[in-house]
Amino acid sequence: MRKIVRTVSSLVALALLAACDRAPPLTHDAYIWQRQWTPGLRDAIAASNDLVRDWRVLAAQADRDGRFHVFTPDLPVQGGRPAIAVVRIDGRLARFDTDELIGHIDEVRRRWPHMAGIEIDYDCPTSRLPAYTTFLRQLKDRLGATPLSITALPTWLGSSNLDALLAVPDEAVLQVHAVQAPQAGLFDPDVAAGWITDFSAHTRKPFRVALPTYGSRVSWNADGSLLAVESESAALASGAVASELYAAPSTVLAFVQRLEAHRPARLGGLVWFRLPTPEDTRAWSLATWRGVVTGHVDTQPVTVSLNTPTADGPSDIVIENPGGMDVEAPSRVALPAGCTVADGIDGYALRRTGDGLSLVAVQARPLPAHASRPIGWARCAPGTTLSLSSHQGKPVS
Repeated sequence: MRKIVRTVSSLVALALLAACDRAPPLTHDAYIWQRQWTPGLRDAIAASNDLVRDWRVLAAQADRDGRFHVFTPDLPVQGGRPAIAVVRIDGRLARFDTDELIGHIDEVRRRWPHMAGIEIDYDCPTSRLPAYTTFLRQLKDRLGATPLSITALPTWLGSSNLDALLAVPDEAVLQVHAVQAPQAGLFDPDVAAGWITDFSAHTRKPFRVALPTYGSRVSWNADGSLLAVESESAALASGAVASELYAAPSTVLAFVQRLEAHRPARLGGLVWFRLPTPEDTRAWSLATWRGVVTGHVDTQPVTVSLNTPTADGPSDIVIENPGGMDVEAPSRVALPAGCTVADGIDGYALRRTGDGLSLVAVQARPLPAHASRPIGWARCAPGTTLSLSSHQGKPVS
């Protein structure tokens, strides 16, 4: 009997030790990057408080000319979640008055007496890391007990000055989403994993990883030079060449699961850029973001139909996503013989082949969860129906 008791006690002890060694789940923060606090933004915050540890709220910005702009976030709608005030310094601002800027940042702190910390978002050139380190030391002294975090760039990883920089703030947020080159896309999980592993070897402080919830439109001039990168608006720059880059929800979800299974040392959690809102047409839908964060995804086949407003008028060709995750728009919608005239809109173009007419995706946007939109019009015989092949309308990846 004593032997059995000792065996059971040993098993219990081993189980407790295993539980102690097991890292807690990754926590989630989210950036609120809007300058204008709309009803849609407030609703998105209220609907997401259960997912978020901290909100990281854009509070002020030093622009490329050194002018300091302070924003007025609607803090009471946080729903009790802590808020970190983010001060963005334009990466094109090569020189600034350290004392003046620290004074502005300290004023932001005084305006937010209940903040959980200050974050500096500065895409500092690698060559200026020593000067940035000096600035952060002075700022840290001024802030006193107020926690200080910074955003960090993968381009800093090759610098011998990185370790000294990371020793100053209480926390760093490594950004692994960026437009390196049009061919590289917005987010490469294998490249990002390498950056995170390298970064964890440089810091002795907790760090987090910033992941994207958005897409960008990249435009080039006729000579191949970059014309514009648009990530926070639906406006389209005119250029000879343009493409839509997108952080696919299914790809990002798989990456989160990869981090959970093989977590680098000192990685505490994720920060999402940015909180989706109804007005943000380049971000995921809120339902998709919730699905990625919670790991519960709801995908259903996309449907296509003809919507005929009047008996003698053309029909709208409408695609619909009844599922709870954003999906890839159909690459091709073949029109039956009963459709004699048609045209595409919103990223679709009409193509004539030996099989008849088709709408082909040229620069079609993903289809958000629980959403529908017209992609063209057609004149079809009464009773005509449309269908999609089974491989179309799959989760974006």
